[in-house]
Amino acid sequence: MIIGKVTGSVVSTRKQDNLVGNKFMIVEPVSIMNGENKQIVAIDNIGAGIGEMVLVATGSAARIGCNLEYAPIDAAIVGIIDDPPQGLK
Repeated sequence: MIIGKVTGSVVSTRKQDNLVGNKFMIVEPVSIMNGENKQIVAIDNIGAGIGEMVLVATGSAARIGCNLEYAPIDAAIVGIIDDPPQGLK
């Protein structure tokens, strides 16, 4: 699981059928978690907003966590962090 900050959103009007109706957000993992400043696109079924710190599941856990086991999902926002630990803000 990764801790990251939502930095934006992605709009895709054409996508695979089992992704229709889902929101996609750009998440930047905190440097202490990733060591690099890479950004990922994560499906968001919980309503995270830009600027919020979130928990992101990756791999098969992402698909299972959002009940889309047969969708091409590699990352999913699974939680919004209420009070990030010091140094992660």
